[in-house]
Amino acid sequence: MPATANGAVSADQAASAVEAVMQVQQSGAAGQGTSPAGGAAAVTLSEVSKVYGRGPSALLAVDRLSLTVAAGEFVCLVGASGCGKSTLLSMVAGLDRPTAGTVDIAGRRVAIMFQEPALFPWLTAQKNVELALRARKVPAAQRRKASAARRRKASAVQRRDQAAALLASVHLADFGAKRPHELSGGMRQRVALARALAQDADVLLMDEPFGALDAMTRDLLHEEIERISAERHLTVLFVTHNVREAARLGDRVVLLSSRPGRVIEQYLVPRTGPRRIDSVAVAELAGTITDRLREEMRRHDR
Repeated sequence: MPATANGAVSADQAASAVEAVMQVQQSGAAGQGTSPAGGAAAVTLSEVSKVYGRGPSALLAVDRLSLTVAAGEFVCLVGASGCGKSTLLSMVAGLDRPTAGTVDIAGRRVAIMFQEPALFPWLTAQKNVELALRARKVPAAQRRKASAARRRKASAVQRRDQAAALLASVHLADFGAKRPHELSGGMRQRVALARALAQDADVLLMDEPFGALDAMTRDLLHEEIERISAERHLTVLFVTHNVREAARLGDRVVLLSSRPGRVIEQYLVPRTGPRRIDSVAVAELAGTITDRLREEMRRHDR
């Protein structure tokens, strides 16, 4: 990314960077498959394989994996390190392409959230969220309705109001003027979540977003993402190494084999009310999944 004369990155350049990473979208016909949880498909992976490299050194990361995620479903992916969980998210996001097979998101908008917040350190929390709003496309017909100057002014005011509302939705209404170094780890992840929500996405991809946080902060953020995904009817694909976290959050937990990644088990998790990570039901399900994961890792090591 080129810098300006004084070495700073301009707002337009930064917005382009955000757009390249966050406003990822794949087109395609509407998926016809259904999830085991029921409902129309939001994400469909059909016989997807991913190979890195060529020749004798080629690495098969994902092997003929098929998975359907229903609209509004919260699906957690778990598995041993290197089994292709993050690779799957990258392919759904359009940041990478499968070597074979198809990935179909039926024209839906996708946002992605990583383990690190990746906020611009010289911008306030609100300005970080505003950049994501700036990256959103505005239809040409809407752009023609006003002069360029009026449009810029109206857009800036609208972005400011929307960013403030998004920060309020993650309980950071009073922290919009703070820069990332002035926020705790949990607060920075809340800003990253607000930025992802700013993309007005239908599908939210989350790659171990709470892995670096302490247990109490992580539990609070579990409640936040559960509330927000329900309010916005988001489809969530959530990668984690924490089996109990998966059992706490997911409508379904999908267990992948050791490399190359394949779906080996799926666990439906009925929602009968609020969940706690220390509840008996969550602990029992986590124990069942962990036993199966250990069995798979022992098989792979032989």
